[in-house]
Amino acid sequence: MKKILLPLLLGAIVTALPAGAQNNSNSDARKLQMALYAVSNLYVDSTDQRKLVEDAIAGMLEKLDPHSNYLNPEETKEMTEPLQGNFDGIGIQFNMLTDTLYVIQVIPGGPSERVGLRAGDRIIQVNDTVIAGVQMKTNDIMKRLRGRKGTEVTVKVLRDKGAEILDFKIIRDKIPVFSLDAAYMADKTTGYIKLNRFAISSMDEYREAFEKLRKQGMKNLVLDLQGNGGGFLNIAIDLADEFLAKGKLIVYTEGVSQPRETATATGKGNFEQGRLVVLVDEGSASASEIVSGAIQDWDRGIILGRRTFGKGLVQKPIPLPDGSMIRLTVSRYYTPNGRSIQKPYEKGDADSYQHDLIDRYNKGELMSADSIHFPDSMKYNTLTAGRVVYGGGGIMPDIFIPIDTTLSSPYHRRLIATGIVNRAAMNYLDEHRAEMVRQYKNFDKYKAGFTVPESLLQQVVEMANEEKIEYSEEQFNHAKPLLTLQLKALIARDMYEMNQYFQIINDINDSLKAALRIINDPAAYSSTLEKK
Repeated sequence: MKKILLPLLLGAIVTALPAGAQNNSNSDARKLQMALYAVSNLYVDSTDQRKLVEDAIAGMLEKLDPHSNYLNPEETKEMTEPLQGNFDGIGIQFNMLTDTLYVIQVIPGGPSERVGLRAGDRIIQVNDTVIAGVQMKTNDIMKRLRGRKGTEVTVKVLRDKGAEILDFKIIRDKIPVFSLDAAYMADKTTGYIKLNRFAISSMDEYREAFEKLRKQGMKNLVLDLQGNGGGFLNIAIDLADEFLAKGKLIVYTEGVSQPRETATATGKGNFEQGRLVVLVDEGSASASEIVSGAIQDWDRGIILGRRTFGKGLVQKPIPLPDGSMIRLTVSRYYTPNGRSIQKPYEKGDADSYQHDLIDRYNKGELMSADSIHFPDSMKYNTLTAGRVVYGGGGIMPDIFIPIDTTLSSPYHRRLIATGIVNRAAMNYLDEHRAEMVRQYKNFDKYKAGFTVPESLLQQVVEMANEEKIEYSEEQFNHAKPLLTLQLKALIARDMYEMNQYFQIINDINDSLKAALRIINDPAAYSSTLEKK
């Protein structure tokens, strides 16, 4: 069957080519087909033809650019599900800690909540397969929990230390995938919205959150795109449209084989006026850069943080007959004033490209704006005030905020890397859940009244000793304020929702602190958006 599929696919592509190019393409296709036939039928050892074809496609794409790639059927499904807004499953968020599945949160209204699963539960068996203590890969566990809507899965759960094992029968259902991490009033007039991706449901989530905040008195907005790696182009356009007046260019794309396509604002945005700050960092990519680039080019708001990732290549998904996919780069993104978002790369040199962020750190770029130098050829002007901004890859913020490495320590970083902080927070809530729920019936009481006890901090140290992590009193005390805040935030996440986690952990978000200072200072805000 595979021997037929490849010529058919090549033939379909050749047919779509201009007549003058088809002779060369036919010759190249035959050459590729002959090589595949020779290896499959004449090679000294047995071969897997499917893998040969996949490796050939992957090798070809690797020579083009860092973002053209081949995905097998399983990888295709894993990539598309988070952006589709839902998948079939049991409706939990979980972490794998010390080879045990801990339920972080049950999705409200989902199948797990309906049968009584709750945060803190440990799933030790799925159907007839033990998953705890056997070093099973996370992907293999997910395959067992997920399945078609309407099918049944049985799980065994350990709820409390020393308690009996509980059995649950769960009927799988459609589970929503949320792209909005948090939305709350950061002060009396400023709303805060954090998006983690640009998925199909993102605009519905954003608009619902925006309306709730506006009813609470929001006049200004901080949009947090830190760590947001992107998603769908049309969702990025829709979000930028919320802030820009009718007719203003949002983004355009262009490639050798792709004519220029433009997207402009419709004038139906809900926040075309009002002070706006967008938070970005080195993890903000693609769709995040489209939004922040359009806002910066039109002087609509202030971009604050660190230089973004620099992914400005547009991939077109090309589905293949067996459920696999080619993601082929077909054009580049450009901001309204003509800046290419894509950072430089050498064809076929994926390693250097992937190490770019490490190079930025080593050069000091994440700590100091003075370490960043742009040639004059990379200078552009914004379209309203004429401010100087820079191209050459990524979006350089209007206000630079260095990464903060002073709060942590090597000892603390090992606690995080081994999952000890997460486990300690879960264990504490397991042991004190009833009294915590009675005492802190709402989040405001929790945030104002709960203090992480010394006994919990000591438990962290004891757990680290069990993991053979060498104790350093100096390093522990140095990172103690950060560790305490993280524990409080993690307990809040498990008691309430992810939204409450960010309301606590953002106390150490320097970018948000700076955003609130400037957004509440009209003169400084306006001055930042004026031509210097």
